[in-house]
Amino acid sequence: MTREPARVLVAESQLPTRQGIRLLLERNGFEVCAEAADASAALRAALRERPRLCVVDARLRGGGIGAAGRICSRVPETEVVVLTDAADENELLQVVQAGASGYLEKNLGSETLARALHAVIAGEAAFPRAMLGPVLDEFRARHHRRRLRLPARPTVELSRRESEVLDLLRRGLATGEIADRLDISPVTVRRHIGLLLRKLGVPDREAALRLLERSES
Repeated sequence: MTREPARVLVAESQLPTRQGIRLLLERNGFEVCAEAADASAALRAALRERPRLCVVDARLRGGGIGAAGRICSRVPETEVVVLTDAADENELLQVVQAGASGYLEKNLGSETLARALHAVIAGEAAFPRAMLGPVLDEFRARHHRRRLRLPARPTVELSRRESEVLDLLRRGLATGEIADRLDISPVTVRRHIGLLLRKLGVPDREAALRLLERSES
């Protein structure tokens, strides 16, 4: 008995790219049941078609990751995979939080991408293995919070990882040294530092360290 091809919704703002994805899917045993050029159209198509799989561009007009989250919530039987031009740890975390089953780079070979999509339909997840460690760290960090009490300011709550980065900054370590010490990428270190600065309400690292020194004096 011949198995019917999996029905797929393609949500991509750029027509040439959308056509390329459609061609790749159809050549590899999928049936494209609908296309969408923005987030609103993607959700409407998902609700109407109830596809087996939805492939969403991270940069979809109107918000690709937001669209992925809404589809996961309102059409739970549909697997969602987010495609990106260049994988990013912060974006990957958002994709996981949205409930998607995969996060893949568009520049994967057509056979590799098709295999990954078939695997998602079979119940597997499709995420860059090299990035899973930092993502798991982020989720664990939510359960290990540190509170900073600063003079004349509201209490600031830090995740475990933010707290670790802050302690290493206070010891004078540079971005690359912190990355090596915590076994994370320099990009992730800079992201944590940016979050720290926003939480502390200061413009740069030096101002953050001065604020902490005043709080302890």
